[in-house]
Amino acid sequence: MFREDLESHFQHKVDAEEKIEPKDWMPEEYRKTLIRQISQHAHSEIVGMLPEGNWITRAPSLKRKCILLAKIQDEAGHGLYLYSACETLGVEREQLLNDLHSGKAKYSSIFNYPAISWADMGAIGWLVDGAAIMNQIPLCRTSYGPYARAMVRICKEESFHQRQGYEIMLTLAKGTAIQKQMAQDALNRWWWPSIMMFGPNDSDSLHSAQSLKWKIKRFSNDELRQRFIDMTVPQAELIGLKIPDPDLKWNEERKSYDFGKINWDEFWNVVKGNGPCNKQRLHDRVEAHEKGAWVREAAVAYAEKRSARINSN
Repeated sequence: MFREDLESHFQHKVDAEEKIEPKDWMPEEYRKTLIRQISQHAHSEIVGMLPEGNWITRAPSLKRKCILLAKIQDEAGHGLYLYSACETLGVEREQLLNDLHSGKAKYSSIFNYPAISWADMGAIGWLVDGAAIMNQIPLCRTSYGPYARAMVRICKEESFHQRQGYEIMLTLAKGTAIQKQMAQDALNRWWWPSIMMFGPNDSDSLHSAQSLKWKIKRFSNDELRQRFIDMTVPQAELIGLKIPDPDLKWNEERKSYDFGKINWDEFWNVVKGNGPCNKQRLHDRVEAHEKGAWVREAAVAYAEKRSARINSN
C-alpha cells in the first residue's frame, strides 16, 4: 500500500472515531506528537508531586495529611499509566526520564511556582487540578487508544483532587479573617498561572491545528480556557473570594466572561526554565530518582529471581 493510501486510511479511521492502536500504521509525526504530549503529561504528574509532598508533614490535621498523601500517590500512579502508554509508541521509559532530568523534556509550567502556605494546597487542587480536568476529560476520547483508556481512570481521580482542593478553600474562606485572607492570597497567586496552563492562544500554538485534525485534541486552547473561567468564577463567588482580574466581567451577548490580558512574557519565561522554582524542581526530581535507584535494582533482581524459579520448574 502506498504512503498516500496509508495516510488516507489512517485519517478515515480517525474521522470515523475508531481508535488507533499501537500496531496500527500511523504517520511518524502523529507518533512524535503523541510521545511529546503524553510524556509531557506524565512528567507533569511526577513533578507535580513535589510542591505537595513538602506539605504532608505540615498539614493541619491527621485527616488532611492522609488526604494529601493519597492524592500524591494518585499522581504517581497517573505518571506510571502515562509512561506505559508512551512506551506503546516505541520509546523507552528510561529515555523519557533522561529527557526530563536533562531539561530537554517539558512539563507543565504551573509546577514551577512555589507553594508557600497551606492554602496553596487548596488552590492547587481547585485551580490546577480543575484546569487539568478541563484539559483531560476530552482526552478520554482522544484518537490513540492506550492514551484514551488511561485517561478514564485519571480523570475520575482528578475530580476528587479538585473537590478536595475546593473544600480546603471553602473551609478557609469560612474561617477567621486571617484564614480567609490566606485563601484569597493563594487564589491571587495561582489564578493567572492556572489560566496559562491551557497553553498559548490558538493563533500562537504550533501544534493545535494538526492535533485537532488527528483528534488527539478535541478542543482548542482558547475554548478550554474560556470553559474553565466560566466554570470557576461562580465557584469563587460562592465562597466569597474574588478573582484577581479587574477586567473580568460577564458578557451577556456571549453568555460568557470577558477577562484580562494574559502575561505571555511570564509564561514563556517560565517555560524556558527561568521560573521561580524551575531549577529547584529539576534538582529535587533528579535527586529523588537517584536515591530510588536501589528500589528499582531490587525490583529487577526480584523479577529475575522469580522468573528463574518459574522456568526451573
